[in-house]
Amino acid sequence: MTQPKAGTKAADGYDHTFKAIHDHEVPWESDDVRGLLKLPPGVQVKVLNYDPVMKRIDMKQRFPPGYVEPAHTHTSWHSILVTKGRMCVAGKDLRPGDYVFGWDIPHGPYEYPDGCEVFIVYMGDATHIWQKDDLLQHKNVWKPETKEGEKGVTEHIEKRKTGKV
Repeated sequence: MTQPKAGTKAADGYDHTFKAIHDHEVPWESDDVRGLLKLPPGVQVKVLNYDPVMKRIDMKQRFPPGYVEPAHTHTSWHSILVTKGRMCVAGKDLRPGDYVFGWDIPHGPYEYPDGCEVFIVYMGDATHIWQKDDLLQHKNVWKPETKEGEKGVTEHIEKRKTGKV
């Protein structure tokens, strides 16, 4: 069976290149610089695959302890698998192996009291649409279970009080 050369496009315009990637081969980047998500500062991303024709992004996202992702919408759907830490949303304390699906209806806020890493697939524009006032007025629901989480939650609450998010 003949494989297309890496980086070549098939007749349909999609990148059909087979990829097998070690985690350490792709560096973490600040989304503040990358600008894929348009979330408050602090999120890191590791883009594993991007197909602009299909409008699909496969990536890992890392949220620091105490981070709050505001309630938001976007024009894409996403499938999220928690791989490390805790993601607290919709009344559930999600741990590694747990799953979230969201689309174009408002969802969140998400709390990451002890930090979290996820694997996520976006289909469409991943830009998050959120209101700063909603984030500034957010009252944390979930309690951290680690010292790093206690410090992170305290720092994030202070940032919200001063409007520095």
